[in-house]
Amino acid sequence: MSAEASGPAPAAAECLESPSPSGVEPGSPSYSLKPLTPNSKYVKLNVGGSLHYTTLRTLTGQDTMLKAMFSGRVEVLTDAGGWVLIDRSGRHFGTILNYLRDGSVPLPESTRELGELLGEARYYLVQGLIEDCQLALQQKREKLSPLCLIPTVTSPREEQQLLASTSKPVVKLLHNRSNNKYSYTSTSDDNLLKNIELFDKLALRFHGRLLFLKDVLGDEICCWSFYGQGRKIAEVCCTSIVYATEKKQTKVEFPEARIFEETLNILIYENSRGPDLALLEATGGAAGGGGAGRGDDEENREHRVRRIHVRRHITHDERPHGQQIVFKD
Repeated sequence: MSAEASGPAPAAAECLESPSPSGVEPGSPSYSLKPLTPNSKYVKLNVGGSLHYTTLRTLTGQDTMLKAMFSGRVEVLTDAGGWVLIDRSGRHFGTILNYLRDGSVPLPESTRELGELLGEARYYLVQGLIEDCQLALQQKREKLSPLCLIPTVTSPREEQQLLASTSKPVVKLLHNRSNNKYSYTSTSDDNLLKNIELFDKLALRFHGRLLFLKDVLGDEICCWSFYGQGRKIAEVCCTSIVYATEKKQTKVEFPEARIFEETLNILIYENSRGPDLALLEATGGAAGGGGAGRGDDEENREHRVRRIHVRRHITHDERPHGQQIVFKD
């Protein structure tokens, strides 16, 4: 229950009796004020069973729905005891009154209670409190929400669900070192780490425009995939098999320029209506190539995947000495 008074109370207020600790029953004969008469100072409010005392000055001091109610512009409902009935939850009404009195109030710490208070402030049209609640909720979201959230794919089904649930283009990095059957070349560990570091940098730079996924369970060792509108547009495989003397070795490459290029290319799929065909043509498109066979190419362009596996299928040992042997995987 809240109440407000300033200066000596009028004689009519002397008939007020302090409510019992257990609360006040609406319609109690001990409360004989008639709040809606022109000379009344105090108003009795029953808001969803929560009882409040306040003054006309508080209720009409700001341009709110309460001012409209108690300035005669809106009809109000009263009971036999003179309590003005408002069909709303009274949980946050005390905070509403305190804001009307002081112009500011301590806001709840709980996000849920902040949302409830915002709903009440909107109902009563208390604009200043609405803005304070909205600002507090925004600050909480910015504080709690990670700058860049990167889901980790745990199954093919989950990957399909993630691709289907987003409207953004997608960049996925599959890295699974345990897939290797052979030993690694001397630079492979460093290059694998460079691929992971580049993925993190790209995620921080484009997190608002692209969805980034990590896959640690796939069949490749290091492979980038690029998706637009739910389908794969390009793929860059960074692993290859080479001969080192009499044994095979796995080599991990770091095609940084190619990865950057494909990341920028995938940005043209931000448009929900599909990529611009003129832009696809200018940038090499999803299929690359020039203008020959343009009619057939336009029909098949959206169904092609650009795969960069050159180093996977035709590779060689880059040792400074000895004969280089080509091996096809």
